[in-house]
Amino acid sequence: MNRLILSIALLLCCQIMSAQQIPLFTQYRQNLGIINPAAVNSDFHTSDLHLSFGASYRSQWIGFEATPVTQTIRGEYLLDNGGGVGLLMGGHLINDQTGPTGLTGAYGRFAGILSEDPEYGGLSIGLSVGIVQYRVNASELFARDQGDILSMEDQSQIFPDVGFGVYYYKTLDGGGVLDDDIFYSGVSVPQVLGLNLNYQNENGEFGLKRIQHFYGLLGLYHFFDNGGFVEPSIWIKYAPNVPVSADFNFRYQFPGNMWLGTGLSTAGTYHLETGFALGESLGWDNIFKLGYGFDYSFNTFGPDAGNTHEINISFSIK
Repeated sequence: MNRLILSIALLLCCQIMSAQQIPLFTQYRQNLGIINPAAVNSDFHTSDLHLSFGASYRSQWIGFEATPVTQTIRGEYLLDNGGGVGLLMGGHLINDQTGPTGLTGAYGRFAGILSEDPEYGGLSIGLSVGIVQYRVNASELFARDQGDILSMEDQSQIFPDVGFGVYYYKTLDGGGVLDDDIFYSGVSVPQVLGLNLNYQNENGEFGLKRIQHFYGLLGLYHFFDNGGFVEPSIWIKYAPNVPVSADFNFRYQFPGNMWLGTGLSTAGTYHLETGFALGESLGWDNIFKLGYGFDYSFNTFGPDAGNTHEINISFSIK
């Protein structure tokens, strides 16, 4: 019964759930390198930390069977070697499973930052290149006719993937309330290659179409004299044949170790996040972060798709 309800939910919500072929993130600012290969890590903006590692676990639509589950591991390093160009290098692993379909990918990323001093601003242009395994567990599919696709063996295919992004950031000056704040923005296509995946054997054929997704990002770090800061941000998502959606978020980092954040999505989702950043307040040069994100759907029509939980950890080094 749960699988039947979920299938109906997927059919009814296909016009309002955006970018579901690429995993979403509640704490997307901790995964900017996955969203945009040109993006600079948030800990570099706030604490001038050049090397960062992180991992996340996300489970969507709690309460149903065969719902999306995503795991990621990432690393990145910003090299400021002078000469007007900084180098950003890194990569990530990702595993995503939704019912009978899933993918596992490994990506490397490289970006050049056009800037005299990347600490204060620059224009970053980046690429990510990866290998992705797409798979279908045919034994978990439901067929209308006995002996149809269910008789097909589990299938997998491996394809290359490419992502592209542009990211701009600047430390504001000139006095006033925004003096020394950091503005950032970016656009990206994390899955440039569109694919038509056909899984076939002597018993039948099953096809999946991978489409491009387009992302836009806009945000600001506003710092206070007591060591805290606020970060309003917007994440815009578009995929063909799906309405544009936007996440509006606001995060406050307390002068101590804790942060709180909240936000809304035009797709009908409420966001809540909290976490701890241990390091600077204790006199360390490095920062360890543990964050939790929660999504609640407030759609007034269609079936209830359940809530989403997300855990993120990261470690950034001076």
